[in-house]
Amino acid sequence: MTRIVAGRFRGHHLDVPDKGTRPTSGKVREALFSRLDSWGELEDAVVLDLYAGSGALGLEALSRGAASVVLVDHAPGAVRVCRANAARLDTSAVQVVRAKAGSFCRRQWPVPFSLVFLDPPYADDPQQVADDLEFLSASLAPQALLVWEVEGKSQLPTLPAGFELESERKWGQTRVWFVGFNPIEGSVEA
Repeated sequence: MTRIVAGRFRGHHLDVPDKGTRPTSGKVREALFSRLDSWGELEDAVVLDLYAGSGALGLEALSRGAASVVLVDHAPGAVRVCRANAARLDTSAVQVVRAKAGSFCRRQWPVPFSLVFLDPPYADDPQQVADDLEFLSASLAPQALLVWEVEGKSQLPTLPAGFELESERKWGQTRVWFVGFNPIEGSVEA
């Protein structure tokens, strides 16, 4: 059973899609959010949860002080579950978008994201995800932080200009890359 670990929605039950997702374990979420809390990344953050699945990462961020969350997934079952989980929290701070991750990254979002969760299926090519980041940069705030969850043995792909690995952490079979975004002066994003 998946629940929100801490914050104003602590203990709220979250539905999980029947198939096609791999929810982040409660242990990993707790450790991850403790780290984000200590870095001051959550308060008033504008959050994107790409490959949202159940929306657990984005909704946990909202519970812990984020200003708003956009949950994005392409699978109809995941989108239904995200909408149900958001409705259960009875807040207007959550928006659910049905889109493929790559096509969503090519949109320009009106409010820049300061915190992004990337939790693609482990079978997805990390380089393709990294390539999509170049397009996503148009919707990122300067100094945005990306939290990218991958299988423990995954190797960091080549990141586009403006993105840099700040740190990484491994919890069991899960590796998390913390990637910072610093737009290059004179570029379109700056």
